[in-house]
Amino acid sequence: MKRILCILAAVAGVLAILLIPVGLGDWKICTALISGFMAKESVVSTLEVLFGGSVASMMAPAAAASLLVFSLLYTPCVAAIAAVKRELGGRWAVTVVVLQCVIAWIMAFLVKIIGTLIGF
Repeated sequence: MKRILCILAAVAGVLAILLIPVGLGDWKICTALISGFMAKESVVSTLEVLFGGSVASMMAPAAAASLLVFSLLYTPCVAAIAAVKRELGGRWAVTVVVLQCVIAWIMAFLVKIIGTLIGF
């Protein structure tokens, strides 16, 4: 189990580089987002476990708003993607995942920029 967690943290560390402009460049946040791919509701519980129950004090308000927007818009859970694959095929399933992640990144970036500009 410990090995799996190390692999998850390593993958999250690589993905964190992509999320730095959005204000989510911490491996712990990326780990929570990866767990959210299984079930969106697990993002919050994973954050609470990894940050030791003090998520609010670890993030600036603009980054927190960015996380909320990204969490709402990024790829749906595995069950939804499996349904898309079953109904439309594998190519559409990959397209849905990639397109939703790109849209989520763009919108979270805009929220972060606007939040930073207005002093949020």
